[in-house]
Amino acid sequence: MKALISVSDKTGIVDFAKELEKCGVEIISTGGTYKKLKEEGVNAIEISELTGFPECLDGRVKTLHPKVHAGILAIRNNANHMKQLKDLNIETIDFVIVNLYPFKQTILKDGVKREEAVENIDIGGPTMLRSAAKNYQDVTVVTDPSDYNIVLKELKEDGQVSLDTKFYLMQKVFEHTANYDAMICNYIKEQRNDESFPQELTLTYEKVQEMRYGENPHQKGALYKEIRNCEGSLTIAKQLNGKELSFNNINDTNGALELLKEFEEPTVVACKHGNPCGVGSAGNIYDAWKKAYLADKTSIFGGIVVVNREVTKQMAEEMKEIFLEVIVAPAYENEALELLKTKKNLRILELPSITVKQPANAYDIKKINGGIIVQTIDSKLLDEYEVVTEKKPTEKELEDLLFTWKIVKYVKSNGIALGKNKQSIGIGPGQVNRIWATEQSIEHANELIEEGITKGAVLASDAFFPFADCVEAAHKAGITAIIQPGGSVRDQESIDKCNEYGISMIFTKMRHFRH
Repeated sequence: MKALISVSDKTGIVDFAKELEKCGVEIISTGGTYKKLKEEGVNAIEISELTGFPECLDGRVKTLHPKVHAGILAIRNNANHMKQLKDLNIETIDFVIVNLYPFKQTILKDGVKREEAVENIDIGGPTMLRSAAKNYQDVTVVTDPSDYNIVLKELKEDGQVSLDTKFYLMQKVFEHTANYDAMICNYIKEQRNDESFPQELTLTYEKVQEMRYGENPHQKGALYKEIRNCEGSLTIAKQLNGKELSFNNINDTNGALELLKEFEEPTVVACKHGNPCGVGSAGNIYDAWKKAYLADKTSIFGGIVVVNREVTKQMAEEMKEIFLEVIVAPAYENEALELLKTKKNLRILELPSITVKQPANAYDIKKINGGIIVQTIDSKLLDEYEVVTEKKPTEKELEDLLFTWKIVKYVKSNGIALGKNKQSIGIGPGQVNRIWATEQSIEHANELIEEGITKGAVLASDAFFPFADCVEAAHKAGITAIIQPGGSVRDQESIDKCNEYGISMIFTKMRHFRH
């Protein structure tokens, strides 16, 4: 039996080769792998010794040879194949242990040049892997070092690798090469600044972790990350305490983080079931925390809190008295961290790059039955706004309008958000009509914070008012300013009502549906 070994990732390869030798397998190798094996005492022969042809073009051509691929691809129980091998003096290759040039590691390096990236596109490696995988019934192909022990165990116990294991290894090959090609394709697309949707979409992600279950206990779940520098992403956050993150934790926390990134000043966002339930901005992070907490002391129970400044001891003393699922912050004071760690199940995440936003051309993907729907992310807040009423908003109202507009962008549609003094005071998410969302936000504010809190508040709507009923409800609640996209055929009715009640209203001409 012969094994061809050519690996970029040399983890465990020396021990694996030595064990193969003990099982009577002859080792053939290439380039740096051959050098490594020889240095460690493996009795390997070089690929050129097998092919009778030297490596050339700086190693670009070494395994692309009939003696390699015929030895891999020959079907052993096909008499004609075996006769041809004998006539051509070609021996079979029974094991192919290959992993590919480090293209991913290359493109993730700071300042890498295109020439270096292209030079790290493997040609011979994928060809050998595909050849071996196609002939899986006769060839054991290994691309992942974590599979070395599986192969050795069966080889030692049974003298051969089982067909089922070979079929499993075949699957891993095509997962590996598909991922590799998708990385190359996506890199080229980025280099060309191509923002179009391709005719055939191939995306690739790396598994970060499996989860106990998905959205519900009867569903499976896993977390994958994009193959890029994912600064600001939950996929690179460092967990400092608590149970493993669940599917819902990650989904909800991600929504909270994306809202948090809309703010530059000290801000805290509390989130529950994918919707913000409390948002506060202030001159310091403790005051921002108090605003976010007091916005909805009920819904924050079992919720998620994200913070864009270091968590202080004073904040931690209050946070640990509340049942929270997740806290994410760029840093924690030492005393704050020790206090929070007394809650053994509380998931504490550290994300120094918490304010870094996604690229504007990143994809938002949703699964549907039989396919996916893809869009670019909602990366804009607004380009401009227009005051459409006789009364213009005051400076303070405008500040609160823009604050609340950021919040409603992340509220499930139909969504309404109320704000006052850079604090969310009422949120109406996910209703099937806009007046219900408006009434819910007003009722929520007056019940959970204090009666009459909506007087002097502002209102943000993620899409236009189809009727003037939302203005009527806002007037009764004492709301003095409204921000909404505009664009309804009945816009004038809402404008007229605002003028009648002395409410200022601005149009953003940009909606933020969130489904």
